[in-house]
Amino acid sequence: MSTYQTVMVGTDGSESSFAAVDRAARLAAVCGAELVVVCAYVPMRGPDLARAQDQLGAEAHQVVGSAPAEDTLQTARDRARSHGARRVRSLAVEGEPVAALARAARECSADLLIVGNRGLRSLAGRLLGSVPADIARKAPVDVLIVHTT
Repeated sequence: MSTYQTVMVGTDGSESSFAAVDRAARLAAVCGAELVVVCAYVPMRGPDLARAQDQLGAEAHQVVGSAPAEDTLQTARDRARSHGARRVRSLAVEGEPVAALARAARECSADLLIVGNRGLRSLAGRLLGSVPADIARKAPVDVLIVHTT
């Protein structure tokens, strides 16, 4: 078995997801792999967008489009580098997390996709599904679910 060349990790900006970034960065460093950090987002539309623009005025750009995801990715890149990852790339991907991560894994030719376990054992996760469980079933690559909660 060869080592991983491209390790991908999903983050949503939560402490749990940043813990997954830390673990992915250490693994990428050991393998000499590129680390791709992905943050999925769903842009505001309709009344929510209009309300944000009315309330925030000139500062509305901070919550519109991929801006919140880009802020999360900057923090994740900094953390990844501090945990030893040398080659770090980030992507803000529009869409729901599971579909966006699976699509990004294919497009980036990832060998491994890492996600945290948050939601895996919760009641809502068991009833409605969770990102870790769904990505384990639907990802086109190896998946590592790390203990982050």
